[in-house]
Amino acid sequence: MTATTGPVAAHRSSPDDVVAELGTDTATGLTAEQVRDLRERYGPNTLPRHRGRGLFRRWLDQFTNPLVIVLIAASAVTIAIGHYVDAGVIAAVVLLNAIVGFVQENKARQALDAISDLVRMDCHVLRDGRRMVVPSEELVPGDMVLLDAGDRVPADARVVAAHDLKCDESALTGESRPVRKSSDVVAGDVPLAERTNMVFSGTMVTHGTGTAVVVATGEATEIGMVRGLVASATAPLTPLTRKLALFSKQLTAVIMAIAAVTFAVGMLRGSAATDMFIAAVALAVGAIPEGLPAAVTVVLAIGVVRMARRHAIVRHLPAVETLGSTTVICSDKTGTITANAMTVAEVVAGGEFYRVSGTGFAPDGTVNHAERPIHPERHPALMACLETGVLCNDAELRRGDDGWQPVGDPTEVALLTVAAKAGLNFTDLRRQQRRIDVLPFESSRRMMATLHEQQGGTVTGHVKGALEQVLRMCRDALDADGAVVPLDASAVQAAAHGLATSGLRVLAFARYQPPEDVRRIDEAELPGTLTLLGLVAMADLPREGVGDAVRACLDAGVRVTMITGDHAETARAVAAKVGLGAATGPVVVTGAELAATSGADFDHVAASADVFARVSPEQKLRLVESLQRAGHVVAMTGDGVNDAPALRRADIGVAMGDIGTEVARDAADMVLTDDNFSSIEAAVEEGRSVFDNLRKFIAWTLPTNIGEGLVIVAAVLLGTALPILPVQILWINLTTAGFLGLTLAFEPKEAGIMRRTPRPPSKPLLTGGLIRRILLVSVVLVVGAFGVFELQLAAGMAEPVARTAAINVFVFAEMAFLISCRSFDRMLPGTRNRWLFAGIATMTALQLAMTYWSVMHLLFHTAPLDVSGWLMVLAVAAATYVLVEVDKAIWRRGDRRAEYTTG
Repeated sequence: MTATTGPVAAHRSSPDDVVAELGTDTATGLTAEQVRDLRERYGPNTLPRHRGRGLFRRWLDQFTNPLVIVLIAASAVTIAIGHYVDAGVIAAVVLLNAIVGFVQENKARQALDAISDLVRMDCHVLRDGRRMVVPSEELVPGDMVLLDAGDRVPADARVVAAHDLKCDESALTGESRPVRKSSDVVAGDVPLAERTNMVFSGTMVTHGTGTAVVVATGEATEIGMVRGLVASATAPLTPLTRKLALFSKQLTAVIMAIAAVTFAVGMLRGSAATDMFIAAVALAVGAIPEGLPAAVTVVLAIGVVRMARRHAIVRHLPAVETLGSTTVICSDKTGTITANAMTVAEVVAGGEFYRVSGTGFAPDGTVNHAERPIHPERHPALMACLETGVLCNDAELRRGDDGWQPVGDPTEVALLTVAAKAGLNFTDLRRQQRRIDVLPFESSRRMMATLHEQQGGTVTGHVKGALEQVLRMCRDALDADGAVVPLDASAVQAAAHGLATSGLRVLAFARYQPPEDVRRIDEAELPGTLTLLGLVAMADLPREGVGDAVRACLDAGVRVTMITGDHAETARAVAAKVGLGAATGPVVVTGAELAATSGADFDHVAASADVFARVSPEQKLRLVESLQRAGHVVAMTGDGVNDAPALRRADIGVAMGDIGTEVARDAADMVLTDDNFSSIEAAVEEGRSVFDNLRKFIAWTLPTNIGEGLVIVAAVLLGTALPILPVQILWINLTTAGFLGLTLAFEPKEAGIMRRTPRPPSKPLLTGGLIRRILLVSVVLVVGAFGVFELQLAAGMAEPVARTAAINVFVFAEMAFLISCRSFDRMLPGTRNRWLFAGIATMTALQLAMTYWSVMHLLFHTAPLDVSGWLMVLAVAAATYVLVEVDKAIWRRGDRRAEYTTG
């Protein structure tokens, strides 16, 4: 048996066969010589660090955007013609954008390295007949590992012997309950969660003890295979990245074509080649939106801050917008929709039903009767039931600096939590009633019993276990007042059946009075001696508010599906509780069914099911890829190691920050600090707002760039002087982008933003209606600037004065357009954006300085304007505003209806 094939075959083989094939011994373990040979053969029990592109290659990749390439070329040309200031400004913009992208990519590369740290620990092994402690890196196939409650499993191993051994495998398989382990052979190629004779690297031992023989180490372990999936699951381009890339290519092609035509026309008219080359460079510099990369970064960064206030930490800037474009949320169940903590939901005692509020291990919540919190003294049967749950219990719940820390089986911890919610001090209770004997829970016994001696010497027995087992040993029961009454078994079974059909796990609780002087439990004497106290129903319940968040997503047109490694019926019950599925209930598909499906059938299942249960990491990955092929923008949430490949492959990976593994957090684009699905809905809302503001900036800035380029083209075609010079173009572009355009990043979200359907991924960044508005404003700027320039010349003004008027036409018309751009369809929108007015005031001051300050005259070849010049400027600005508001009326009638549809 080798380390690469061991885990697949080991569960189907007997312990003796596995031990013999590995050449080890259950009593003595490996010899020192065997360990040396095996370590040379298999290497250390570690996961190698991810290796990818080098630093220099990643740095060069930041300069591959078509617009960036054009800007670099423009900078080189301006150096060649002696315009060093212009070249420096362009180069600075390019460099800043590259630095931001480079830093973000390097942060993302930490994802794979986190897995390497997950399996490093000390562990107990048998070697040369002695028990010893060795670092987990030194384990080899054939080592006999000794496991105790609280240990992290150091490698994949076949169980040889187990005593009430349970493991929490939720981080690897998604199974919400600890899995009971045994040495029995498991036939067939069953999923990981059903390999009950195997323990897996990185999982936790929650109960009992055991011995296991290592069958796989390092990359050959299941967690190593997950790491391989993470490495191969390349993160896709975000919708924003795709749209900007396409936009950049299209804009670059248009700019280069217009520059070439302008150069050719000028040459045909007899102009000097040098003059036409300078005009073409001026056109390119004017038409390229230099401020766009910085604006995208700022808008997304502001979105990051807003999301952080709503418990969502964004690790990669484009993820801010991606959430706003999400069409499908694939949510993990355990730890995401649920709290990954068993929680008591209902108690039946004395024939009365009690509901329990709050989820998780922290005792935050109440026990309610008739919709009101209980008074303990009024409910003796309930308190007796909860006392037995505390005493017949091996778990602990400790309060530390970081909150409540559970120790032991999650089911038993949940019993301590509900007792605290009811007002019981379980620490004092255990101190007052000392345990003197225990009958441990065994799978064959299906119950646990304990004996406790009170301070006065009275001994009482307590029992908990499966309903069928406990009920057959009961002779009577307590009523609501605490009196012993005849047992109504049929009523108890009916109550249990009602709880079980709600997806709850039901345990029965009883007590008995042993004969005097008896200090040991005799299992054979228990039948017919017990008094039934009640039933406790528990489950890994949905988090508070998740149902509301799911409904909000569905109302917003975002489909929500659950993908889990848990049992199908458990997943179905949780899905129904949070509102997934039609009136007939959620459609559930299992991993076995997915494995038997391929091609178009698989894509159909992926598009129609509500819940995918008992799925493997590979199948999660396939589901995400199938939805992406169908054109969806997919958000995947999760917290476990098994979620990491799908988190990385999804358009937006969302990990849990509290209970989530480091592997999941580092593979994700966003981390929820409160582990609440509700925060995803809030993040979707913020993402939509960010995308709105980004489109507002693009719609606002493009008319200026188009107008500047067309002004140059018009001047060349007409054979007249340029209305604006290259250095003046740079002044307009850089100052207005910073002081005017970026104020749109602070615009609050518009009303009804979550009542829209998701914006289809196929929709371009600029729709038809928006392009019409951009062209409208571009024409106004061209006609206004060129017209004012010519009118000033006709009035006898010098070229510097006429150019100053043209510059101010661009700037003040942009101000008017900015006020209107706060909404694409609302007329005269009000605003709480104080930055907008501050930006207009600052830009006005800068333009007055450019117009009247002598230093600016020297730098930018400007001159003072008289009253007539200002009247012309303001007239064009007013016309711009009026025309845009008229266009909004057209938008509201038709364009807006089509904005978020695929038609």
